[in-house]
Amino acid sequence: MLAAMSEPTETRKQRAARRAGEFPPAPEALPRPVLDSHTHLDITVSEAGVPPRARGVSRGCEPRSREHDEDGGGPADDPVAAAVEVAAAVGVDRLVQVGVDVDSSRWGADVAEKYRAVLATVALHPNEAPRLADLDEALREIEALAARDRVRGVGETGLDFFRTGDEGRAAQEESFRAHIAIAKRYGKALVIHDRDAHADVLRVLDDEGAPDTVVLHCFSGDAEFAAECVRRGYLLSFAGTVTFGSAGALREAAALTPLDQLLVETDAPYLTPMPHRGRPNASYLIPLTVRFLADTTGADLDELCAAISATGDRVFGPW
Repeated sequence: MLAAMSEPTETRKQRAARRAGEFPPAPEALPRPVLDSHTHLDITVSEAGVPPRARGVSRGCEPRSREHDEDGGGPADDPVAAAVEVAAAVGVDRLVQVGVDVDSSRWGADVAEKYRAVLATVALHPNEAPRLADLDEALREIEALAARDRVRGVGETGLDFFRTGDEGRAAQEESFRAHIAIAKRYGKALVIHDRDAHADVLRVLDDEGAPDTVVLHCFSGDAEFAAECVRRGYLLSFAGTVTFGSAGALREAAALTPLDQLLVETDAPYLTPMPHRGRPNASYLIPLTVRFLADTTGADLDELCAAISATGDRVFGPW
């Protein structure tokens, strides 16, 4: 109850905007470009659309997009190109499109080949694994996609004990172990979804041997868990949840995370940072989270942007 009371009640106008699916206004551009380390363009454009185009592109933050002449596409008639452009206008010039099943993974791998600003990861989400009639076949398809050059990560994989009960945990763990093996085989970053399963995620990583690069996406642990992940060399990616009034533990975790082990993400179209919680989310809102993290960690904003950008290139390779 206290956590719920710690944030102001939505105004009638805010509730109406959320119901109407209205995107928040564009925030002030960042002083240096950064990346969105975890987004779902497919879900965003299908469920929420594309945010209105920003007024202008900041110098040095032009979108890293391929030409679209071959298919006639462009920001005017291509929602993905438009989302890339709107993000670049505020300094988010690189996006990592994340797969959650075979179809979304294939879509993301194809999109990454079309847009220079986008790289992809491929995986079966932990909640997807128990639903599959043939997990092995799905994993074979994910492995084939992981071999593609523009696919730079395997994920989001991991464990989710919030939405999947005891009956599905064996399939989740089997899938997680298989994804770890794929990431190591192809030298790709492992992107982990961890919900209410911190100890078991570490147990499986220890059993299998973690890949060289591990990213805890939408980090949801406390300072103790963060310290353990940092000690192991893992990267922590923070979403808009770190800005929520009830997220004191997340802020403590962020404050102890070294800048070279910190990433930022949208996990769009949900988890919109404050003050726009509840409205549609997209990569162009990353500056709100970055500025909040600068305040939380005490880092200089310019230094934080440079660190996030360098870490993204180190984790996912050149765009």
